[in-house]
Amino acid sequence: MQRQFDDLMLGSIELFCLAGELGGFTAAATAAGVTPAAVSRSVARLEARLGVRLFVRTTRNIRLTEAGRVYLDQSRQALAQFAEAEQMATGQQGRAAGRLRISVPTTYAHYRLLPLLPAFHREHPDVLLDLHISNRNIAFADDAFDLAIRVRAQADSTMIVRHLEDAALVVIASPAYMERRAVPRTLADLAALECIQFDLPSSGRRIPWLFREDGDDVEFEAESAFTVGEDVLGGVTLARAGAGVFQTYRFIVERELAEGTLVELLPTYAGRSRPFNLLYPHSRFVPLRVRAFIDFLTARVAADG
Repeated sequence: MQRQFDDLMLGSIELFCLAGELGGFTAAATAAGVTPAAVSRSVARLEARLGVRLFVRTTRNIRLTEAGRVYLDQSRQALAQFAEAEQMATGQQGRAAGRLRISVPTTYAHYRLLPLLPAFHREHPDVLLDLHISNRNIAFADDAFDLAIRVRAQADSTMIVRHLEDAALVVIASPAYMERRAVPRTLADLAALECIQFDLPSSGRRIPWLFREDGDDVEFEAESAFTVGEDVLGGVTLARAGAGVFQTYRFIVERELAEGTLVELLPTYAGRSRPFNLLYPHSRFVPLRVRAFIDFLTARVAADG
């Protein structure tokens, strides 16, 4: 078979991927232990070979072109496949290794995922975990993520969606807040209370409260003096401090409900939930570190459920 890549070209691809993932030639040079000029020459070598611009360069920063984003995505997969082939050839195919980038919402991170990660690290000590804890949607190709956990999974043929769990919803308040007010018996009674609201980061739209009334799924919206954006845990903190009532995931507050430091309202209207899903790019090749994490997380969530 005729050679298409020499050692210099393969090294250039590796440096390009580092520059694309880290967002700069200097950062890539530091990570690789070379000079920024060496990274710049490697990228120029690739651009000359391909006949396209991979980066837009300004005096202050660089950014990937559309062609660069596509090339980065495909090159990362190819390099990962090379690494896996080496592991298989040396008899290490059972050992997951490498950096794993995960995007996860704040609620699921703090109350579900992060407590599990020490156990994952004990099972797979060669996997380096890079966690992006945010409620903002990410672009896999642009941000070089391997996996994401999200409530809403958009229909996308390029993504594989694995359902993790349906997280039950509950309306909460502090005992001190409810001492001064009548306990609501119906959804209409919520109008007399301060119903803390949350705006979706992706759209800025207010997220409705979900209930089940006489077997039907219903939504409730209200005005409030308190509206939280970005981090839904802010609504929980406000309710805990006595600012009003809030609907959140039961797994966040189950301990406080059991201890009585928070109280549940309208339990006869409960029964609704929101799904959490695991997303990753559709590809013929899934790195071992990604497969190991998927298997670990789905097994642990199923066991806890």
